[in-house]
Order: sequence, then C-alpha cells, then structure tokens
Amino acid sequence: MRKKCKTYIVLVMFFFGTVGQIKAEENIMIKNIARDNTLFALDLYNQLKMTDGNLFFSPFSIFTALAMTWAGARENTAVQMAETLHFTEKPAQFHRAIGDLISQLNGVQKETDVELSIANAIWAQKGYQFLDEFFRIVQQSYQADLKQIDFSSAAESARQAINAWVEQQTNEKIKDLLPPKVLNALTRLVLVNAIYFKGFWDNQFKSRDTREMEFWLLTEVAVKVPMMHQEHQFGYWENDWLQIMEMPYKEESLSLIVLLPKEKTGITDLEQKLNFENMMAWQSRLRKRKVIVFFPKFKIESQFSLAQTLALMGMPDAFDPELADFSAMVGQKELYISAVIHKAFLEVNEEGSEAAAATGVVVGVTSIAPSPPIFKADHPFVFFIRDNKSQSILFLGRVLNPA
Repeated sequence: MRKKCKTYIVLVMFFFGTVGQIKAEENIMIKNIARDNTLFALDLYNQLKMTDGNLFFSPFSIFTALAMTWAGARENTAVQMAETLHFTEKPAQFHRAIGDLISQLNGVQKETDVELSIANAIWAQKGYQFLDEFFRIVQQSYQADLKQIDFSSAAESARQAINAWVEQQTNEKIKDLLPPKVLNALTRLVLVNAIYFKGFWDNQFKSRDTREMEFWLLTEVAVKVPMMHQEHQFGYWENDWLQIMEMPYKEESLSLIVLLPKEKTGITDLEQKLNFENMMAWQSRLRKRKVIVFFPKFKIESQFSLAQTLALMGMPDAFDPELADFSAMVGQKELYISAVIHKAFLEVNEEGSEAAAATGVVVGVTSIAPSPPIFKADHPFVFFIRDNKSQSILFLGRVLNPA
C-alpha cells in the first residue's frame, strides 16, 4: 500500500512539472509572436508613413491574415513571406503559438470590461480541390470559419457576403471592406481577419473639462479641436526631445501609448527613430507619476491596398502569377495573391476608445516628484494600442490633424 502511494505521488509531481514546462514554452512562443508582430508593424509603418495625413491600421490584423495565407505557401514564396513578416518559429510551432495568442486576446473580454474580439474566416470556391491539411491548420490554429461559396458564377454576391460578415464582426465600424470588382470568376479563396476593440479609460476624462484649443499642424497653422483635460497618475517618461505617456483602459489589460515630440514639427524626426530597439527601451522606462494631460478627441478611418507595399517589403513572389507557390493549399502551383485589402477605424473620446480593423487576402488562379509634467498633445504625434500581457501591438497610427 505504501509503495502504491509513493508511486502515485511521483506520477502526479511529474505530470504537473510537465504541464508547467509546456505552459512556459507556450508563453515564450507567444512573446516571440508579439515581437515578430512589432517588427512587422514598424516595417509597415515605415512604408505607410509616406502617405498624406492621419494614419491608422492594425498590424495584428494584417499579420494574422497573412499568417493564415503563409500556411499554404511553399518554397521561395514561403521564405519571402516569413522574412517579411519576421516569423522566427517553425511553421507548426508558429501556427500553434499564434492560435494560443488569439485565444488569449479573445479571453480578455471574459476577464475585464474591455471588449476585444478577433475573428478569422475563409471563403473557398465550391468544388475546388483544396488540401485538407491547409484547412485543418487555419481552422484549428486560427479558429477560422470555413465557408463554401461560388466565386465563378456569383462573385458580387460573394463580395457582399464577406463584407456583411466583416461588418457584423466589427460592430458595424468596418463597412465595404472589399470594393467592387476585387473579386471575379478566377477568385478561389478569400482569407479575412477582423478585430474589434472598445475600452473605457481606467481614469476617464470629464466632458466638462473638454475645451476648444489650438492644434498645430506641420504647416505651422493651428486648427481648433476639442481638447480633453485631466490630472492623474500615468506611466510617463521623457528625454530632451520626446514625451511618452501610457493611458490604460479598464483593469489595465490594454493601453494607449502616445509618443509626443517636444518640437511642434518633430514628428518626422520621431518617425525616423521609430525602430524596435527604441520602442522597447522607451516603454521600459515608463513610470507612474502625476501628469497634467491635454489630449484631443479624434476619429480616424483608413483604407489601404497593400499588395504593392508588401511586395516592396520583400515578398514579391506571392503576388506574381508565374512565381507564386501556394501548393500547400491545392497540391500544385496555380494560385497567387491578387489583393490584400485593409481597412481600420478609431474613435477616441472622454470615455475611452473604439477601434476596428479588417484585412482581406484574395487568392486567385494564377523619483522625488517635481511639479507634474504637462503632456499637451497639441501637435502631431504617434500612438499605438497595446495588449499589456503579450505586449502585442494591436493598432498603430499617427495624428497629424484631429479636426
């Protein structure tokens, strides 16, 4: 009897030790995925910053949609995509880890007052011979809904169905993701990611404190905007040219982090220094202290067609009918990416923030505190919304004119 008890205890101890080790490995891989996403986010920002005006997108949405597509890539196409997206894990481990991260992010709203949902879906041509293994990966790892549809005879109806799904998943914030004629009779597959976020500030601004104030544009002309105001404890750090502040949402599961150059026209210099090493170093220096805050209310909507941008970033083969290799989808080289469409929405007000984004990949044939610092965002700044547990950047953008 005594021997049985000892044996039982040894087995239980071994079991819990193994589970703990697996959990630790999962956490490491999730951190690696978050790092990969941040590197990709900054690379893509460096390309998109050339566009005029305000900028807002979800690197995580684009990253996820392309990761699903990567599951069907082989040879040089797969290598180029992995390098461009900064994938560091082997495919099997990567897909499992990003699935764990998606589950973790979707679990945030079960544990907090924040609304955060990530949904994936794939629409496949009816009767087309896709490989079961490809569908297994995207369904199991990405929790993607598989929908059979007929692009060959009803491309417009398919477009409307996909857009309706996106609109539903994003609380009607992202409408008409796929424009007319982006799908046609040669379309064989559409992979879509939709992300929706709504969070209330952990310490809300009061509407009575919002006042019309000047916001200085890069042209050194000022426009009047509604400027929110409060004095509270926030994560804060500054050096001689930059101020950084973290404004957490309820229960601090996610945060809005703002990078504000001290010079009114300093955003160009800031964007040149916006790299992974600096981002990590700046965030690590944030410390809670009382800050006098002036921050504008604003709303941004953006839309991008990213095929050419992604090709320039290092994955041209995926968009070339002659070179693309997505044989892990159908067993032969007859598919290529014909379009990558991304659309994003953000609104920031006294209560908090609401953000949504969707990405469609179309595949076709062929210290002692001195007086509180003043954080006055009355000129262009960069910002991002971060999941604090995984350190994943879910949304990234800049405000040049909040009016």
